[in-house]
Amino acid sequence: MTLYYTIVFALLMFEMALFMFLIVPLPHNARRSIFTFISENKTVGQIQHGLKITFIFILILFLDSVNRVYRVQMELSDTMEKAARSGGTVVLGHERTEVQARKFYAQRNMYLCGFTLFLSLILNRTYVMIKDIIRLEERVRAYDSNKNSAVKPSDEVAALKKQLAQKEQDLQTLKKQSEGLHKSYNDLSDQYEATQAKEGKKNK
Repeated sequence: MTLYYTIVFALLMFEMALFMFLIVPLPHNARRSIFTFISENKTVGQIQHGLKITFIFILILFLDSVNRVYRVQMELSDTMEKAARSGGTVVLGHERTEVQARKFYAQRNMYLCGFTLFLSLILNRTYVMIKDIIRLEERVRAYDSNKNSAVKPSDEVAALKKQLAQKEQDLQTLKKQSEGLHKSYNDLSDQYEATQAKEGKKNK
């Protein structure tokens, strides 16, 4: 793997760790303190700005890898058509293996960049939703502390609780999507290792 794809892989691992940190159940006060620090700290803001620029480069790498997958697929199709037209002669083994390896590397890079970009969107949405949940919890607690003025909760409190429940449900949905993304990446890594082992045996 080249240096920039290694950096993309490291960024993907960082995003997965950060997402796991975000969904860890924490006490309300601790979570509020952490998110207040993240929102107000200038250094964190500069890091977020740098990551946005980095994701633009990752998007360029993703588009390039999609283009490479398309070109390798077209090259493989052309090779097979030429072999069929020339009387059914089979493509040489090492040539076919080389094209298949290039196709696999291009697909691996495409999945790596795609998963990184997708997880960045999930992280951004999760961050916004958790901030909304904290804000709604603060409002619900403020209303609960003023129960002396009314015996039954008002319609606004009921609406806020319903909105809070919806946010929690959305957060669980994002968690399931991230777990599916992690499983897909692990399957792709296993497939890559199996292909590398098979190619090593062929070369021997």
